[in-house]
Amino acid sequence: MVCEGNICRSPIAAALLARDMPHVGVTSAGMGALTGRGADPVAIQLMGDRGLDISAHVSTPLTPSHVRNANLVLTMTRAQAELIQTNYPYVRGKTYRLGDHDNIDVVDPYQRGLFIFELAVAQIEQGVSRWLDTIARLSH
Repeated sequence: MVCEGNICRSPIAAALLARDMPHVGVTSAGMGALTGRGADPVAIQLMGDRGLDISAHVSTPLTPSHVRNANLVLTMTRAQAELIQTNYPYVRGKTYRLGDHDNIDVVDPYQRGLFIFELAVAQIEQGVSRWLDTIARLSH
């Protein structure tokens, strides 16, 4: 799971996917990661409301090793997917936007308040649910 700062969207997406598919290895990283920072307090709260603890998350920058070793790279926006494919051409065909099924970018909730965070979480939950069958096929 890839977002921008790796403190809001991708840690949320990774936690939700790991909950739904515990046998699949899930990691998250950021295109412009706020390296070493913990998850946003609102993200921690919203995931806690869902029984998930992301309080130990530490922001990590996206590396060539992440994309090379992944079976699937899911980004929050079309621009992020395109940038990854430009920087790492060998990931074409395994890099997609989490919201591709609904043709949406997941809104960036960073410093934008609870309403936008809740919208982002709803978009991420929908995106994760729409990718479960594909991920199940890839993991066998």
